[in-house]
Amino acid sequence: MAAYLSQHTRKATQRALRHVTRRSLATTHNPIIEKDCSSITPPYAKLTKNLDLVKRVLDHRPLTLAEKYVYSHLQNPEETIPIRGETYLKLKPDRVAMQDASAQMALLQFMLSGMSTTAVPTSIHCDHLIAANEGADKDVAQSISNNKEIFDFLESAAKKYGIAFWKPGSGIIHQIVLENYAAPGGLMLGTDSHTPNAGGLGMIAIGVGGADAVDAMANIPWELKAPNIIGVKLTGQLCPWTSPKDVILKLAGLLTVRGGTGHIIEYFGEGVKTLSCTGMATMCNMGAEVGATTSVFPYTESMRSYLNATGRRAVSEAADANAASFLRADPGAYYDNVIEINLSEVEPHINGPFTPDLSTPLSKFKDVVAENGWKDELSASLIGSCTNSSYQDMSRAASIAKQAIDAGIEIKSEFLVTPGSEQIRATIERDGQQSVFESAGGQVLANACGPCIGQWKRAEKKGEENAILTSFNRNFRSRNDGNAKTMNFLAAPEIVTAMAFSGKLSFNPMTDTLKGKNGKEFRFQPPLGDHLPTQGFEAGRATYEPPSPTPTPDPSVTIHIDPTSSRLQALDAFKPWDGEELKDIRVLVKVKGKCTTDHISAAGPWLKYKGHLENIAENTLIGAQNADNGQVNLVTDVTNNRQDTIPEVAKSYKRQNIDWTVIADHNYGEGSAREHAALQVRYLGGPMIISRSFARIHETNLKKQGVIPLTFKNDSDYEKMNGGDVIETEGLKHLAPGSSVKLIVTKPDGNKISIDAVHTFSEDQIQWIRAGSALNLIKKNVQQQQQ
Repeated sequence: MAAYLSQHTRKATQRALRHVTRRSLATTHNPIIEKDCSSITPPYAKLTKNLDLVKRVLDHRPLTLAEKYVYSHLQNPEETIPIRGETYLKLKPDRVAMQDASAQMALLQFMLSGMSTTAVPTSIHCDHLIAANEGADKDVAQSISNNKEIFDFLESAAKKYGIAFWKPGSGIIHQIVLENYAAPGGLMLGTDSHTPNAGGLGMIAIGVGGADAVDAMANIPWELKAPNIIGVKLTGQLCPWTSPKDVILKLAGLLTVRGGTGHIIEYFGEGVKTLSCTGMATMCNMGAEVGATTSVFPYTESMRSYLNATGRRAVSEAADANAASFLRADPGAYYDNVIEINLSEVEPHINGPFTPDLSTPLSKFKDVVAENGWKDELSASLIGSCTNSSYQDMSRAASIAKQAIDAGIEIKSEFLVTPGSEQIRATIERDGQQSVFESAGGQVLANACGPCIGQWKRAEKKGEENAILTSFNRNFRSRNDGNAKTMNFLAAPEIVTAMAFSGKLSFNPMTDTLKGKNGKEFRFQPPLGDHLPTQGFEAGRATYEPPSPTPTPDPSVTIHIDPTSSRLQALDAFKPWDGEELKDIRVLVKVKGKCTTDHISAAGPWLKYKGHLENIAENTLIGAQNADNGQVNLVTDVTNNRQDTIPEVAKSYKRQNIDWTVIADHNYGEGSAREHAALQVRYLGGPMIISRSFARIHETNLKKQGVIPLTFKNDSDYEKMNGGDVIETEGLKHLAPGSSVKLIVTKPDGNKISIDAVHTFSEDQIQWIRAGSALNLIKKNVQQQQQ
């Protein structure tokens, strides 16, 4: 049957291809050409030399792959003794990548540094500001019109500082990086939490805030606490219905959204060799959902094939020369935790709603739907995004859609397809997958983030409880369409596609049947799809021609910011800390439960203000639930005893020179890498956040902006605090690595309680706080270097 189906699918694809060819005879074949890899290939000789110095310091103990990659990028390898979970490492990244929403604030900060160009190759990717509405080209054109001021700012800054600028519609940052910049053993920082996607090509790629990116761009060592290592041993081989997406969905259920915090996930074992490069990228991409610093795979044949197919043979040849030593873990390397997954036993999974770690095997999902009393209806099905928009993903999904079309089955839900890049879009147009999706009733969207990040002009189901199924990576409440009642369930693209033809949450495409032509029972056969296109990748339309990998900076370019703009605003430096204890700090809100960066600084329609701190501060914590009254975005202003929104009360306190803080639950700031969630708090007058625990990226972002993150020493002390409490610190003026801080809390009735707090500051990070922000310190250092 498998052999027959493979032959059947190939013939169907050929028919679709002939149809597309007849329809678009004017389309010119534009194959991928070999790239200039001089700025892309990691400096393996230097990295190996650095690693030799580190091994001497560590008495030649066996190192994991992640340790090799990270430690080889130490600024002073001979002077550092890396201890997992303890040592702060000063690293020299090879590259920086920024998406358009976060690049605005990063560049506004970089402009204050005084640098004439970036110290490392840097790229900007215009993917976040394109809203899904009418379809691909129309949506791109509308975005260019609506966001002209922002794109002009980004492009002019790119020209001035020698940054590669990828135009709107060229693709999603992570897919573009995988196709062009990722390389085994390299170290990249990206201003997006799903930057680890590049781990599918063996790169240590870490999501950071804009201020961290500015470190690398300004030639300042980037600091990271030496991560612990979770080893995931893969054995066996995936079954026909199962994909790499299902492996990470299963792992998310095992680790939870906090289980990877402070760790790198390193995959190893014989099962690794069976996975495609893009499949491994999917798994690394969603490592962000368990809080991992990043995820990484060892160099494999599928990586070599992908590098060659995307015009980077020079990188693959250099990697081949280092494959036996640098690009693999040492025998006997120690992992802090080992999880073993037999790929042969993994079945398709569906995760959600409202959290990516609520994992359910497909075979049990029907029961879960019934137990929760959810309406057995699928309102929309969406495939693609940075997580699952590879050629293999699109091919497997198209093979499912083609089966349904041939059986005469109509699609039962809205069906949206997001290609990850112009390269993918052009290739699936040529090979027929796009034609299949459109024949099924699907709408192909722009090569952009779109609905995955809330850029979806959805008119349906407003305020109604409904379920959508997506191949995205994140599914927090209100994230995709702004409707808090929309339940987003995560699954592999082929599962999403199959279920779209049933229109029901309870449908299991592996076992259940649908009514086909003439009422005949129809059951889907397993999906099929090649890892790489047999005819090679298409480069796509000239409109989206890739920029030079090494642009020359042009200091004559003027970057104009209109002082009356509502979209862009030049930054003012934050005031330095006076070194004294904090006094009379009001608790603005005690947050209950999950408080992600989406809750702290919402995306969607707010993305247009990413370059204007004053305006985007209007959304600060509007998604947070007040533990005292159970309401979202409603707190009491203690100066007048009136209730108002969180940002309005924060602004009121700021006008009255009243500093404030937030009391938060576990994993505060999980999710996206958006530094606005820290910038807005600092801008509105919050010098400190107190939480049960922090997500890694957000904790660093707070420190970078001069906000002090403190953690309850005793987890239960969270229960002792409420909104309106007044806090004074003891011991903060003696802030040092490992020091303790006491919080003297005055309750509304005048009673006082003492609470112990701890912190994770390094000596360098303390200097950020003393200077008022990391940027202030960078500017000071650059000025000293120029004198």
